[in-house]
Amino acid sequence: MRTINLNADLGEGCGDDAAMLDIVASANIACGFHAGDALEMTRTVRAAMARGVSLGAHPSYPDRDGFGRRPMDMAPDEIEAVTAYQIGALAGIVAANGGRLGHVKPHGALSNRAAVDMDAALAIARATATTVPGLILLAPAGSAMVEAGQRHGLRVAQEVFADRAYDDDGTLVARSRPGALIHDPDEAVRHVLRMVRDGIIVSLSGREIPCHAQSVCVHGDDPNAVTLAKVLRAALENAGIRVTPLS
Repeated sequence: MRTINLNADLGEGCGDDAAMLDIVASANIACGFHAGDALEMTRTVRAAMARGVSLGAHPSYPDRDGFGRRPMDMAPDEIEAVTAYQIGALAGIVAANGGRLGHVKPHGALSNRAAVDMDAALAIARATATTVPGLILLAPAGSAMVEAGQRHGLRVAQEVFADRAYDDDGTLVARSRPGALIHDPDEAVRHVLRMVRDGIIVSLSGREIPCHAQSVCVHGDDPNAVTLAKVLRAALENAGIRVTPLS
């Protein structure tokens, strides 16, 4: 049976984390720089562990006011430092609760930059490789982060997005543009099955882009996220694709 990981960005204080944790297999937990704090991180870690959901750090630019979605002009050494800081913070909370941190997935504008900027991608990969041994880098499929992670000897899981549209270059359509977000669960299922089963991203304009999908993200802050995730998991399993944790 084919397998796929299903993940969500959690601990951000703006979604139904408990319901999402009953559906997804991996949690990317906000580390305080775009959302969350020490108590929220602890609660999310404990809730995920109680359900057997694998744990990941979700580092971002230091941008709480913009929810980590505003571009920032940070040098690669700054990106490496803030990424390592956030990974270390969550790793400490995970260890204090008897768990193990398994992966890192950058958030928002930081992820968008590192998808196309190799210097930023290498900075994130260095932080991931050196802060906690053995972490998986969860990276957008086909992005610069995939190559950067491989250069640093990391295991890399290539990620696609259930609720986001793609441009012709394989990057995500900016949220400010019409059609960037996919809210309809049936449309999301068709979108994901093409990527996971057929290995094809169909861009907003209709271009077909080859991809190797190993993980699927449903954003936890969308009001329709729980319904979408539930329908999506059922559709994957009905297609003979087993949902598994990253680790």
